[in-house]
Amino acid sequence: MKVGVPKEIVDGERRVALVPEVIKKMAAKGFEFVVAPGSGDDAALSDALYEEAGATLSDDVWSADVVAKVAGPTDEEIAKLGDDTVLIGFLGPLTNTHGISGLASAGTTSFAMEAIPRISRAQSMDALSSQSNVAGYKSVLVATEHLGRFFPMMMTAAGTVPPARVLVLGAGVAGLQAIATARRLGAQVTGYDVRAAVAEQVQSLGATFLELEAGKGAEGEGGYARELTDDEKAAQQAELADKIATFDVVITTALVPGRRAPILVTKRSVEQMKAGSVIVDLAGESGGNCELTEPGEVTVKHGVTIVSPLNLPSSMPEHASALYARNVQSLLELLVDDEGALKLNFDDEIISGACITRDGEIVHPGAKKAVDAASAKDGG
Repeated sequence: MKVGVPKEIVDGERRVALVPEVIKKMAAKGFEFVVAPGSGDDAALSDALYEEAGATLSDDVWSADVVAKVAGPTDEEIAKLGDDTVLIGFLGPLTNTHGISGLASAGTTSFAMEAIPRISRAQSMDALSSQSNVAGYKSVLVATEHLGRFFPMMMTAAGTVPPARVLVLGAGVAGLQAIATARRLGAQVTGYDVRAAVAEQVQSLGATFLELEAGKGAEGEGGYARELTDDEKAAQQAELADKIATFDVVITTALVPGRRAPILVTKRSVEQMKAGSVIVDLAGESGGNCELTEPGEVTVKHGVTIVSPLNLPSSMPEHASALYARNVQSLLELLVDDEGALKLNFDDEIISGACITRDGEIVHPGAKKAVDAASAKDGG
């Protein structure tokens, strides 16, 4: 089976779908690779490294059996896909309705990395988790850059400086990594999540778990939190407001798949925070967890710096690419038979669950619902 790796062309995307280390391992198993020149430049991966790993350098990546990408394809890239092509990448099945419709029209069989079922057998393919780990780690470094004080307690001849107080809202993969990283830097850390079951995980990292009554125990499907009711949201915001005011740094990571990110930090909360405090909002691409967030921007409101970085994993392209490539490798190995030929077994729950478009149709229920809703909103 031949796998094509295009150079990512979306603004700000510095990752690459496959790295030489993974290509070398898979080439030994009979896979063939065509990599567009310069694909790994932003991730410190030269063309020479790809050639040494066994890949062919060529811009003709779109005729491969499978095309592996990071970002979803542009209209120009979709036009290069054939109806016998398999596409793998972050496709935004619940939000990128235009792109999903385009893939269906092209007849492309597509698999979204964010639609990989959350089951034990698919853990090695869980790109959402691998990239969230990167984002959680980097979010703390972003906070240190904007906070005008130390994270750890500093004992000096001039006196003792107390540690920074950090609150992480949302204890999923990104949140737990943020908690662990802030603890490593010596901060006094508190974690919060509506899923009471994660309290033990937060505490195992040496952090304190913040318990609120509002929305308590709001576990949803697939390990995510369910969306709160309007009354629960209002109660949650009110309870959080007074708590937030006592922290130097607030890192927000709360997401509901396919929905606008919940507002956890209200304008009132920001107004009550002390000057010089920092909010790092990782939910900016879904609207933000802070009411005053401006996605992609760094702003100062009421003396508080609000940072909302977009595509944060791309700011660490070398390791983010390496982790993502291993996720893609695991999926690719599932798509071939014992002889190494492409064979899509749609009786497999991973293959069927991650498939978004096939035979000119949108086959993923969530993606189809999103496209139908967008079509109805636009008048059909």
